[in-house]
Amino acid sequence: MGPAAHPGEEPVTLEPAQADTRTTPWWADAVIYQVYPRSFADADGDGMGDLPGITARLDHLASLGVDALWLSPFYLSPQHDAGYDVADYRQVDPRFGTLADFDALREKADGLGIRTIVDLVPNHTSNEHAWFQAALTAAPGSPERDRYLFRDGRGPDGSEPPNNWTSVFGGPGWTRVSDGQWYLHLFDVTQPDLNWHNPEVVAEFDDVLRFWLDRGVAGFRVDVAHGLVKHPDLPDWDGHTAMVEGTKRAEGADPIEEHVPAPMFDQEGVHEIYRHWNEVLGEYDGDRMMVAEAWVEPAPRLAKYVRPDEMQQAFNFEFLIEGWDAAGMARAVDSVMSANGAVGAPTTWVLSNHDVVRHTSRFGLADPTGRSAGIGAEDEQPDAGIGLRRARAATLAMLALPGSAYLYQGEELGLPEATQLPADVREDPTFVRSGGADVGRDGCRVPLPWQAGAPAYGFSPTGASWLPQPASFADHAADVQEGVPGSTLELYRQMIALRRELRLGTGTMAWADVHAPAEGILAFTTGDMLVVLNTSDRAFELPAGAELLLGSVPDAIDGGALVPDAAVWVRLP
Repeated sequence: MGPAAHPGEEPVTLEPAQADTRTTPWWADAVIYQVYPRSFADADGDGMGDLPGITARLDHLASLGVDALWLSPFYLSPQHDAGYDVADYRQVDPRFGTLADFDALREKADGLGIRTIVDLVPNHTSNEHAWFQAALTAAPGSPERDRYLFRDGRGPDGSEPPNNWTSVFGGPGWTRVSDGQWYLHLFDVTQPDLNWHNPEVVAEFDDVLRFWLDRGVAGFRVDVAHGLVKHPDLPDWDGHTAMVEGTKRAEGADPIEEHVPAPMFDQEGVHEIYRHWNEVLGEYDGDRMMVAEAWVEPAPRLAKYVRPDEMQQAFNFEFLIEGWDAAGMARAVDSVMSANGAVGAPTTWVLSNHDVVRHTSRFGLADPTGRSAGIGAEDEQPDAGIGLRRARAATLAMLALPGSAYLYQGEELGLPEATQLPADVREDPTFVRSGGADVGRDGCRVPLPWQAGAPAYGFSPTGASWLPQPASFADHAADVQEGVPGSTLELYRQMIALRRELRLGTGTMAWADVHAPAEGILAFTTGDMLVVLNTSDRAFELPAGAELLLGSVPDAIDGGALVPDAAVWVRLP
């Protein structure tokens, strides 16, 4: 399995946060835009987004100024989990197009200065993958079954699962097949977990990596990066796992010790895999990269994934889950930057993705520090105005932090969560497996609005849409924000442009004298710029003589004070 382990206004001129020698790789300070192919743009009119649709809208990403796009899965798949159930890692699903369509997308993106990152799903395959179909017809103990985690059951007749592990999506983590054995699926029943102790699995993914690297991709977002290796004894475990939030003990059980990870996650063996993959990427030029989706706590354990000979980045979910809370945000910044600094790695920042409620809506809840797995029609409904105002402010602060930033499609339009989706249109397996108790992630995956007056708001030429779009999306359509001062779209363009001009991503930061997180004020300096985020309900007096560079809203400063639910970049006198 690879080598052995080892230890609002026009920008004014500012001094860069740090001299840019361009010796750092491109990904260290990149702004990366996540494209969820089902919902970005539909070219053929079938109601589901596709690769030609993305290609036709790449100018939008270029006008934003992003450095790379990350494509969520577009591989051949029965789509039981929106493509994260892969049946063939080397083929494009016909719903999304062809390999030629992918090549055209990647080539056009390259021409616009936008690199392409693709999703890699190595923890599990689809149950329709040729390997799993072969395993079902093979005998217990066969080489075909050894590619997955098949085990005999417990009890006199083997009718009990091999252990008590549950699925992240709800329900049991094991399913029995016709000959009496059981297979592990930490996610949906249609997503059997692979056996990463099998050399054939290792060799297969080496080949998959090279297949896409040969097609010019700049890197990979690695799904469930902490989950590939399981404890060899598959012991019982009484905790619970949740997407983004990580692992938790059962109520009343002892707290999770930092050095004792859950037996299905964050095992030391995963690092051997990533050291080997690092070598594979090293065979190619252009600073190819990997970013880990790893729900790992505390921060020093996550930092192990980004040691110099492993992955280049890992998603910083600690910052995301702190919510609208200056003290929590400050703790997350300190924690993650300290841990990453100890291994010489830059930090990533993200506020929304395809697995969480959009931060425009999370921040509009009565408890804006809470984090919801989904919002349904019967749940508390967010305050759209407050949520958007806070989301703009949080993003302004985030984009000033050193490291790279990930944006989720539609956040530049200020899109809210779709909270009124009826049960009969929901497709997320978490909704099905929980019996509707968990409304799932469909609300953040609704297709984008491009034109307010067009069918499906310009998403599809026929007006078809795989999930219904709320009427409110018309107000957020790209065409009604284009060129409008103060619109969320124009704010994102300004933020990204000024971030690049000042080279904030490769800069340094320090907490400012006015930093007061306990009072709702997050404040730090970078270069000769001061960044202030006001999460309190009171105006905050800015330093005398501070010159406004950019505000999260046009009225961010009133009489020399930063108003509540707003943020600014100002130049210090």
